[in-house]
Amino acid sequence: MIKKFIYTILFLCSLSFAVAQQKSTLSCKEIMTKTIKSIREVKGLKYHLKITERGKKGFNYYESSVKFSRSPRLIYLYIKGIEVLWLQGKNKGRALVKPNSFPYINLNLDPMGDLMRQDQHHTLNEMGYDYFGNIIEYSMFKIGDKFDEYFKLEGEERINNRPCYKITINNKDFGYTDYTVQANESITSIARKFFISEYMILEKNPKFNDYFDILKPGQVIKIPTWYCKTVTLYIDQLYFLPISVKVVDEKGIFEEYNYHFLQVNPKFEEGEFTREYKDYKF
Repeated sequence: MIKKFIYTILFLCSLSFAVAQQKSTLSCKEIMTKTIKSIREVKGLKYHLKITERGKKGFNYYESSVKFSRSPRLIYLYIKGIEVLWLQGKNKGRALVKPNSFPYINLNLDPMGDLMRQDQHHTLNEMGYDYFGNIIEYSMFKIGDKFDEYFKLEGEERINNRPCYKITINNKDFGYTDYTVQANESITSIARKFFISEYMILEKNPKFNDYFDILKPGQVIKIPTWYCKTVTLYIDQLYFLPISVKVVDEKGIFEEYNYHFLQVNPKFEEGEFTREYKDYKF
């Protein structure tokens, strides 16, 4: 019996060693390729998100509990008493919002509108990992065979209580360039076209008050050449999804996102994305 126990322990130790060896032999490019694949395969998520974003008057800090279903796209957020529910194809594209202050009644708000953006870098449309994955994938495509000049595996660390790969991206040729506005373009559409930050476009062009300022064909504006100058990524070694993302531009920290208590492809209860769900107070 004791002999069998010892053999079992030795087997488990050798298995753990083999897994550890497999982890350490992954290259930076292999890790990023697996990360993009994992992002594409996500069906649902639950997590607690801590956000730091540079705003007009300094840094803004937010925390939210998130439930996310990819197809159909369903989102529930809880932010210090505020509840938000957005359902693809429902409510005329608007989000149902229960505020925690006056007027104390449910509101139906445009996710792209002023009331929901309020100096924030992103909208409900960027929840989940797809937006981030598209930026990384585009960056890898843009640099082609120069991957190792931009991406670097810095080792392994434990972040947000998860074992992670630490990867840095150095867009050494980051800067700003002139862009001539085309017909029917907006700040948001230009940002999506070049996989850059629309908030950064606002910062670099003080003549704009917000995302909704009308652009005229032929107008020349400044846009960044990359999404940012540097990125520090912590990629979860189990899920191959980002646990922490720190984005820096020429001024310093631009935004930072930390994912806690991440659940990948959880089983949602019936009605969990409805206003009548037992835990919600709409």
